[in-house]
Order: sequence, then structure tokens, then C-alpha cells
Amino acid sequence: KARRKERKKSRKKEKRKERKKERKKEKQKERKTERKKNRKKEKQKERKTERKKKRKKKRQKEEKKERKKTERKKKRQKEEKKERKKNRKKEEKKEERI
Repeated sequence: KARRKERKKSRKKEKRKERKKERKKEKQKERKTERKKNRKKEKQKERKTERKKKRKKKRQKEEKKERKKTERKKKRQKEEKKERKKNRKKEEKKEERI
């Protein structure tokens, strides 16, 4: 009877150990999946920020291009105006001589 009791005790102990092992495995698995998810999220975030940066850079480049274009246009117009004024004065002088 005592031996039977002893065996029962040891079996209980074994089962407890087994359950503990299982729980440990489960926790490890959960941690692993959690880490995986976090890594994935981080990568997505990184990609998102990269795309954002690229878009910003592109936009800035376009804006710069546009500004340059308008500046050139203004400069050209100014030059043309100057040229017309000069030509008008020349014409007026010619007229005065005649």
C-alpha cells in the first residue's frame, strides 16, 4: 500500500513536471511569435518612413525645379522689357533726327 502511494505521488510529480514543461514551451512559442510580429511591424514602419522621405525629397526637388523655372521666366521677361525700352529709345532718337 505504501509503495502504491509512493508510485501515485511520483506519477503526480511527473505529471506536474510535464505540465510545467508544456507551459514553458507555450510561453517560449508566444514570445517567439510576439518578437516576429514586432520585427514585422518595425520593418513596415521603416518602409513607410522611407517612402515618406522619398516622396518628400521628390516633392522638394519638383518645387525647386518649379522655382528655378519661374525665376528664369521672370529674368527673361525683365530682360525683354529692358530690350524693348532700349529699342524704343533708339527709335525715338531716330525720329527726332528726322
